[in-house]
Amino acid sequence: MKRTAKRGAGGVERTAKLSAASTKGASAAIDIKRDAACVTATISAPDGNRLSAAMAATLIELAQEVEDDESIKVLVVSGAGGAFCSGFDQDVDPHLVETLAALAKPTVALIGGDALDEGLELAMGLDIRAATAAARFGLRQLSRGAMPRFGGTQRLPRLIGGGEALRLILTGEVIDGRRALELGLITYIAATPQEFSSLAAQIIASITSRAPLAARLVKEAVVKGFDMTLGQGIRLEEDLYALLQTTADRAEGVRSFLEKRKPLFKGI
Repeated sequence: MKRTAKRGAGGVERTAKLSAASTKGASAAIDIKRDAACVTATISAPDGNRLSAAMAATLIELAQEVEDDESIKVLVVSGAGGAFCSGFDQDVDPHLVETLAALAKPTVALIGGDALDEGLELAMGLDIRAATAAARFGLRQLSRGAMPRFGGTQRLPRLIGGGEALRLILTGEVIDGRRALELGLITYIAATPQEFSSLAAQIIASITSRAPLAARLVKEAVVKGFDMTLGQGIRLEEDLYALLQTTADRAEGVRSFLEKRKPLFKGI
C-alpha cells in the first residue's frame, strides 16, 4: 500500500492506493482523502466497486486511525464511477462492517449508485445514508443460496420494520432511491449527480460544525439505547448529559452563545 501526505492551508490530504486482485484481475483501490475535519474513503474497483479482502483491511485500518485522531470529526464512505458497492469478495474480514459501525464518531455513506448485497450491508453500518434517486438497493444473497452475513438481517428490520425487511430479503427485490427514502432506508436524496455533490457538502459541513464530543455522546446514547428499556435509555442520556456538562466544549458553547459568536469547539 502506498501512502502519501501533503499539508497545506486547506487541511491534510492523504491518498492510500492499494493494488488488489479483483474478480477480473484489474486494479482496485481505496482512495482516502482528508479535508479539514472530514476523512473520505472512496471505493474504486471493477464490477460495481466490489470490495476485496485487501480493500476491506484498508478500511478497518482507517477506522482505527479515525478513532485515534481527535481532529477528525466525521468519516465518509463513498464509491467511484457511479456506484457505491455491489458486494464483497468471499474472504472479506467478517468484522469489517461492525468495525465501522462501532466508531464513536459520526459516519456517512454517500451512495451515488448501486448499494447491493454486502454493499448495502456496509451502507447500513454507517450512521447517515444519502443517495441519488437513481441509486439501487437490495439484498439478493438468497438467489445464490446464501444469506446476508454482515448485519443485513439485523439492521434492515431496525431501519424499515420487520415486514418490509423480510419482503426485500426473501424476494431479493431491488428498489430505487425514492422508495428507499420512503421506507426510511436512507435519510437524504438528490435528484441529480450535481445536486448530490452539493447535498454531500452540506451534510459534511453541518456535522463538522457541531461540537464533536457532544456528537459522540449522542451517538453513544442512541446506539446503546436500542438494546435498553426506555427507562434505562433515559438514565444513560442523563449520565452522558452530566458528563458533557464537565467539558470545555460545553463551556465554550455557553460562552459563545452569550457572546453571540461562532463557537470554537476542540473536542475536550
